[in-house]
Amino acid sequence: MISALIRLGGQMPRKSWSIAAMAVLLPAQTLATAELPALSRLEKGRWQLSDPADAKAQFDSVCLGDPMRLIKLEHSDVNCSEEVVASGPNSASIHYICPGRGFGRTNIRVETSRLVKIDTQGRANNRPFAYRVEGRRVGSC
Repeated sequence: MISALIRLGGQMPRKSWSIAAMAVLLPAQTLATAELPALSRLEKGRWQLSDPADAKAQFDSVCLGDPMRLIKLEHSDVNCSEEVVASGPNSASIHYICPGRGFGRTNIRVETSRLVKIDTQGRANNRPFAYRVEGRRVGSC
C-alpha cells in the first residue's frame, strides 16, 4: 500500500499513514525481541550504566523490564524499527531507525545475567553519538 502510493506519487491521509507505519514498524520490534537469546538471559531490575574506562563516570540507572531498552539508550522514548544484524547466546548486534529522530547500531555482550557490555553509535537529535558503557544489575526497581 505504501510503496504503491510512493510509486504513483499519491498522497495518503495522515491518519492512514500513521496506521500503515505502525503496521510496518511493530512486526520488526517483535521479531527483534524474539531473535535475541542473549538479552533473554538478563535479570529484571535496576541497572547502573557506567563508563568502563572511568568507574567514577556514572550514567543514569535504568529500571529494566524489557531488555530491548538497553539497545536504544539514545532513543529510549521513541518508536523505532529494529533489524537484528547478528545474534548469539552471549551477544547481539542491532541496527535501528527512528523516523525523524535518528538511528543507531548497538553491539551488546552479555557477560552474566547481571553484567553487560554495550557499544553504541549513531545519530540522535541531529548529533552523532558513540560510546561504550557497562551495565550492572544493582537491585530491584
